[in-house]
Amino acid sequence: MLEKKDDKEVKAAVTKHYSKMARKSESCCESEPRVSELVKIYTLEELAVLPKEAKNSNYACGNPVAIAELKPGQVVLDLGSGAGVDVFLAARNVGPKGKAIGVDMTDAMLEKANKLAKRMGFENVEFRKGEIENLPVDANSVDVIISNCVINLIPDKDNVFREAYRVLKPRGKLAISDRVLIKDLPDEAREDLDLWSVCVSGAIMEDEYLSKIKKAGFVKVKVTDRRTYSKKEARSFVKVGAEEWKKKRKTLDEEMAVQAFLAVANDRIVAFKPAK
Repeated sequence: MLEKKDDKEVKAAVTKHYSKMARKSESCCESEPRVSELVKIYTLEELAVLPKEAKNSNYACGNPVAIAELKPGQVVLDLGSGAGVDVFLAARNVGPKGKAIGVDMTDAMLEKANKLAKRMGFENVEFRKGEIENLPVDANSVDVIISNCVINLIPDKDNVFREAYRVLKPRGKLAISDRVLIKDLPDEAREDLDLWSVCVSGAIMEDEYLSKIKKAGFVKVKVTDRRTYSKKEARSFVKVGAEEWKKKRKTLDEEMAVQAFLAVANDRIVAFKPAK
């Protein structure tokens, strides 16, 4: 993992990458030509209600709404909301008396999300600019927090979970999908900013990840589902990114990148803030 002194460099690389992706409206996770990763994650019913622009700017590794168990009238917060896919799905579930809030640090993503929300006619959706380790959200104000393949991008994961705990109401629920490590990354991958930006090099071991959630004060921490990649999928991800990466560097060890993707798992995790 990059040392803490490199946090600004990591954030700059991540912001640059997702700003570019927002403008290109392409998915970063196409494992086969014309076959989106989304169809492996969301139901056909969920995908049917989303505009193409939202789906094409989505970078999911799971479906946190599926494990959030949202109820009408609740306030739900999405950490790293991007173009708003999970916010829009959550807003449908909490209904007009509820509210879905997205927080993201990338201006291009926020601009796209706000345009889509207006076009879709959502009145119970709000997007705020901010960093998820320093949330622009009041304490004890949110019923459920969701997040989709974002926390791995943040160097200071401890503060992300502390902030999540702060803004949740007592008995509030954390329902996240994220990438964790199930084996060590290749040494060359650990400080590769391109692999960090595509949700690989910032991942930490699963037991360490769960420990950080518990350390923040959460209880009943549980992995509800885990998905890993086949070699075919890993090679497809690298093939998609290789052309772009090679524009910025003289060489790319594609086999190293493949092994890096094989070292991660996509976990869906739930946890709760205690009553007191």
